[in-house]
Amino acid sequence: MDTLPVVKPACGGCCSKLERLSVSFGDHRVLEDVSLHFHCGELTALIGPNGAGKTTLLRAILGEVPHGGALHFLDRSKRRPDRPVIGYVPQKLEFDPTVPLSVLDLFAAALSRWPAWLGHHVFLRRRAEAVLERFEAAHLAGRALGRLSGGELQRVLLALAVTPVPDILLLDEPVSGVDQAGLELFYRMVSGLRRQHDLSILLVSHDLPEVMRYADRIVFINRRVLFDGPPEAAVDDQRMRQTFGLDRTFLERREAGDPARPACVAPHCPEDAP
Repeated sequence: MDTLPVVKPACGGCCSKLERLSVSFGDHRVLEDVSLHFHCGELTALIGPNGAGKTTLLRAILGEVPHGGALHFLDRSKRRPDRPVIGYVPQKLEFDPTVPLSVLDLFAAALSRWPAWLGHHVFLRRRAEAVLERFEAAHLAGRALGRLSGGELQRVLLALAVTPVPDILLLDEPVSGVDQAGLELFYRMVSGLRRQHDLSILLVSHDLPEVMRYADRIVFINRRVLFDGPPEAAVDDQRMRQTFGLDRTFLERREAGDPARPACVAPHCPEDAP
């Protein structure tokens, strides 16, 4: 059965770097001088108010909007000139729910040039079902997208986003409108990806208490980067405390959220590694 390979985290072997990234729409500057590092095996939560530029930052990384500055993906041995493989889960998938498009049709459209209406090759079906099984969604393969709950649809999109396994996984408020049970299941699965695969995860969210249970780093953005550090430091940052009303109960929730945290998270970029 075709499954996602389990890769031991490199713990310092790769790093995605944004260098002085800026985005403007006409005379309106949305992002200005954003410089960040996303390390392999690390889940970074991107937070900020509405209009802060969070989704625009993801679109810039995806190459969907013109921007100044640069994005580099580095490994331990060299600076790679090609773009990294990027997986993406949008906040909402726009589609006509009355169209009889199944989950398997969606996978076929993304992974094969063969028209979905002509049927599905047995290899593609097995591949899709194997990946969906990892996200507790194999039983949804034949179901129409319009009949999925919010949580089911997001698990399907997450499964598709990691087929093939990317270098960077971008999640744009992926649990918006998902109930509490679906929310916890989704975060648990994302956390498992962070532990099992050598990939960077950048998650946009408004729910700071929830993401602090799972994130390795918190980035607070409002056009510029206002805070970038571990959750333990966020509760001591004055701007974070004033904006979100942080207190030590956040850290208590974090300790209860994800006990099986990675054995190591890349502390340096490859060029700084010994």
